[in-house]
Amino acid sequence: MTPKCCFLGFLLSVLLPGVVETQPANESLKPQRVHFQSRNFHNILRWQPGQACLGNNSIYFVQYKMYGERQWKNKETCWGIREFFCDLTNETSDIWEPYYGRVKTALAGVHSGWTMTQRFIPWWETKIDPPVMNITHVNGSLLVNLHAPNLPYRDQEGENVSMEYYELVYRVFIFNNSLEKEQKVYEGAHRVVEIKVTSPHTGYCVVAELYQPMLDRKSQRSRERCVETP
Repeated sequence: MTPKCCFLGFLLSVLLPGVVETQPANESLKPQRVHFQSRNFHNILRWQPGQACLGNNSIYFVQYKMYGERQWKNKETCWGIREFFCDLTNETSDIWEPYYGRVKTALAGVHSGWTMTQRFIPWWETKIDPPVMNITHVNGSLLVNLHAPNLPYRDQEGENVSMEYYELVYRVFIFNNSLEKEQKVYEGAHRVVEIKVTSPHTGYCVVAELYQPMLDRKSQRSRERCVETP
């Protein structure tokens, strides 16, 4: 069925109930798979359209609340939007607290019921990006500079706050291309790591990852950076 026919079928089900057998109009409009997606504590509420074939004609309304609160709060910048996402980073900034979000749809004057997320605790559910890594070759050593991703917050001076605020550990691995062997050469909190390399005319590749001890959680590995010793 084409989107146009599907939409006409939906309108018939609303205007002529009983003529077209379908689920209740508000149920077919309800957003699906409403969930939080979090990276480095940037917390985005996402959803998919309801089962009715709506195209771009529907609009969405978003509310949120902290666990234990009785009243839902409107997200003003996500009230009557056409997108399938809403940034709730500022509204969920207490990262140890549990939150809920919910979304409803409106189309041609018909409103769906709300679809609610499961309980969302940013601290437990956010995914950590790998560190940014730069390598220079200096006097028989590889000097590795590491930078953790930034949080979506700023300090009192207006500077971005680094993920290091949460006591991250850097892990650095080196791969000797000639030996085809990987070795962990560093684990700790320093952002500058010196790796001694003694074999001349040898290719080395370095990767790094972040580890959060309290959560026993690690990031994906960074992009591989390779150098060849003179």
